[in-house]
Parts: sequence; structure tokens; C-alpha cells
Amino acid sequence: MKLKFLQLFFIVGFLTLLSAQDDSKKQPALDPLDLKIGDEAPSFALMYAPGKFQFLKNWSEVEGKKLRKNVTQPNRHAVILSFFATWCQPCMKELPLLEKVYQEYKDTRIKFFLIDITDATRNNPGEVYGIKYADAPEAEGFLKKKGMTMPILYDRRGHTMKRYNAMKLPRLFVMDGYRKLTFMRKGFHEGEEEKFVRELSEEIDKRLAELPPLVK
Repeated sequence: MKLKFLQLFFIVGFLTLLSAQDDSKKQPALDPLDLKIGDEAPSFALMYAPGKFQFLKNWSEVEGKKLRKNVTQPNRHAVILSFFATWCQPCMKELPLLEKVYQEYKDTRIKFFLIDITDATRNNPGEVYGIKYADAPEAEGFLKKKGMTMPILYDRRGHTMKRYNAMKLPRLFVMDGYRKLTFMRKGFHEGEEEKFVRELSEEIDKRLAELPPLVK
């Protein structure tokens, strides 16, 4: 009886191990450098035009601290960041979906920022998606031809990209008015376009509902 019990124990253990191995094949390993839901979003100051910079703290700041321009812009906003590069084909599939959501919410208290890391990757050796990193087109004109109107911020040295661990593209982050990350997405998933728009819209609605009243 004891022998049969031990045999059953080892069989169950072996099957559990196989199951865990199968699950590990389905689920990519977690990156310890990835930010997590509830983390404080790293601050940034990124150029959007020559000599002009956009600060995250203009719109979202940790609880207990005032916004950077509290006198002229005292109202907290939710913020969406989407890291992309012009060489990134999956990014080009996701951006029209983001643009659709942007057009619906652009007049509300949520800020959309595309963060371009094209220049930060130009020194990468070799090529990607059939194009050399060094030959990737500049973002502004390239996206304009594709009908994108969302604001672009330029992370030319890749500092913000590294702080958000956004080297694998596309990479999307949503935060509330207190710089708390509430939603993240890595990569583009074929066949889930409607789901992407729906889930992002639902997330935006939640963040807008939780914002403090407007300061008049």
C-alpha cells in the first residue's frame, strides 16, 4: 500500500512538472526590470520642438505634491504614454488604434504622448523588419503621412525608454493623476484590435472618473 502511494506521489509530481513546463512555454518570462501596476511612473522632461520640453509633472504628480505649473495649470490629468520607433512595424499597426481613441478623448482630461525612440536606436547594429536602424525615417513627417495627430515627444538618448524598460516595442502605459501606473501593455496582438480599443477606452473612463474636481 505504501509503495503504491509513493508511486502515485511521484506520478502526480511528474505531471505537475510537465504542466509547469508547458505553462512556461506559453507565458514569457517576467522581466524583473518591468514596472508594475501601482508603481510610481518615472518622471521625464522630453523635447517636442526645438528648445521646448514637455514635463510629466505638468499633468500628473504624486499625491501630496503640486503640479509643476500649479498656478497656470493646476488640474491633474490622466496620462497615456506609447513608446514607438518608425522602424517598428507592430507599432505602425497599433498607432491607428491609439489615434482612434485619441480622437474620442483628446478634449478630456487625459494627455496622450507618443514617445519616439528612433534616434536612440540608430546606432544599433544590423537591421530590423528589413530596414537598417540608422536608415529609419524621422518620426514627425513619417507619422503625419499616416494620419497620426497625437503629440510626439523625442527620447533621443533613450533615458526615458530605459527608465520605463520600454526597449521592446510597442510599449503602452496609462497612469492616473497621481503618477500611479494603472494599465500597461507590451507588444501588438494580431486579431485583438477591437479588444485593445475597448479595454483602453474602459481604462480611460475609469481614470477620468477618479480625477479630482477641476480647480477654477
